[in-house]
Amino acid sequence: MATNLLKISTTFYTLLSFFILFLSPSLEAFSFSPNTTCNLTPYPTFCKTTMPSQYSSIHDQCNFFLIQSLSITKTIIQEVSSYLRDQSYIPLSTTHALEDCLYLAQLNIDFLSNVLQAIENTVISYQAYNFQTILGAILTNQNTCLDGFHEVAPYPRITTPLSNPLSEGIKLYSIALALFTHGYVSDDATGKLTFNNNNKLLQKISIVDNVMVRQKVVVNLDGSGNFTTINDAVDAAPNNTGTNNGYYVIYVVTGVYNEYVSIPKSKQNVMIIGDGINCTVITGNRSVVDGWTTFQSATFAVVGEGFVAVNISFRNTAGSNKHQAVAVRNGADMSTFYNCNFEGYQDTLYTHSFRQFYKNCNIYGTIDFIFGNSAAVFQDCYIYPRLPMRNQFNAITAQGRTDPNQNTGISIQNCYIVASYELGDATNNYNKMKTYLGRPWKEYSRTVYMETFIDKLIDPKGWMEWSGNFGLSTLYYAEFSNWGPGSNTSKRVTWEGYHLINGNDAHSFTVYKFIRGDRWLPRTGVPFKAGLH
Repeated sequence: MATNLLKISTTFYTLLSFFILFLSPSLEAFSFSPNTTCNLTPYPTFCKTTMPSQYSSIHDQCNFFLIQSLSITKTIIQEVSSYLRDQSYIPLSTTHALEDCLYLAQLNIDFLSNVLQAIENTVISYQAYNFQTILGAILTNQNTCLDGFHEVAPYPRITTPLSNPLSEGIKLYSIALALFTHGYVSDDATGKLTFNNNNKLLQKISIVDNVMVRQKVVVNLDGSGNFTTINDAVDAAPNNTGTNNGYYVIYVVTGVYNEYVSIPKSKQNVMIIGDGINCTVITGNRSVVDGWTTFQSATFAVVGEGFVAVNISFRNTAGSNKHQAVAVRNGADMSTFYNCNFEGYQDTLYTHSFRQFYKNCNIYGTIDFIFGNSAAVFQDCYIYPRLPMRNQFNAITAQGRTDPNQNTGISIQNCYIVASYELGDATNNYNKMKTYLGRPWKEYSRTVYMETFIDKLIDPKGWMEWSGNFGLSTLYYAEFSNWGPGSNTSKRVTWEGYHLINGNDAHSFTVYKFIRGDRWLPRTGVPFKAGLH
């Protein structure tokens, strides 16, 4: 009898522990053994063998893995730097991949140091969401480093010794993200949502009002402005100003600017304003075929927080036969593009990481032409699939979420999916080219189309496989309240990860909920809709 009572008691407390573990929004008030909390992570075995047993609180356990993450990142920097010191024997494409890894690891050092310093104090709910975003971006940076080596010709002399620290970094970053998510992040980070009488959000702001400008400079090719190149204007911006002290505005006069623009992490709150689409043009032609990594092929790249672009065309003119060729790579948190064109073929817009918003933009491309692992919302945009090469197809999105704890994905709201003029129309059957809403670049790929016009060019199945069954049960693809001849879902894919969702679920992918845009978009002056239409 005593034995039975003991068994019942043990079972009860085991079930209670798991009930608290999986249903509590935050585990900070509870203590669990590493064996228990490690089961919350994607790498439970590695977690259990790495974590010392003395850490009983999930906060202490998370802190331990953040410190280990910082340590492995320093190791990666040392090893990559040692190869780059003597490049004479290294193929150029491999050198580019190493440069990506070094650059991204250096970003990760800053991000990890900032999170470790911040969690020494009390973390409120919105801060927790911000830090979860940063930790997710750290993991994305590491995966981008690995992707670069997959794009170039194999060079085992470098890739073999680097494989251990790089793969260990992935595990450490993922475990730290999982423990942080379960230990700090709750569902109340957005606060209270206010509706008007029509139960729709009132949030419309003019670009010319309520924008704080710290300094304004002019770029003009004819020499009549402050600068003749955009890069020179960016270099002149003050460093590390934060995002609450007004914008450094760069007005770029009409012209075609043949330059590769990079806005680094130290240049925050930069706003670039052009004279309009097809008037102010930034163009380049780098591609993977010509030896660049996808990451480095971008004509325009930005990581400086709080970036805004208005009235500009961004182009990569490499052409469809050059495969991956990026027009814009965006890794800037709380970044905004308004009234902009993105023109390319494969991999046009690289929404790399962090929170992003696109309003009234036009995006042109063929294969995976909106891709990456940010949390990105597109509103009132026109998305134009172009004519791909023979025997190819169009896939609009290729979202790159690699971890279930990353708060990332692509949300396409109130947009228009229509064929470009070169693809043709229904009368010529779109040149017999198939076009899909997306395909899963990574295992936990997440994309939602809602309240969007979808023309007949979209194949009835809607979505395309990446490779066999890869990701079909772990991805999250969804549609809500779309319209147009291509929006009929009766013949859509039947994958486990595909969903037809209701308004409550769709709300999770709005500006308000998905990117917390109501907190940072007002200062940009860009109009936005915070909720559903």
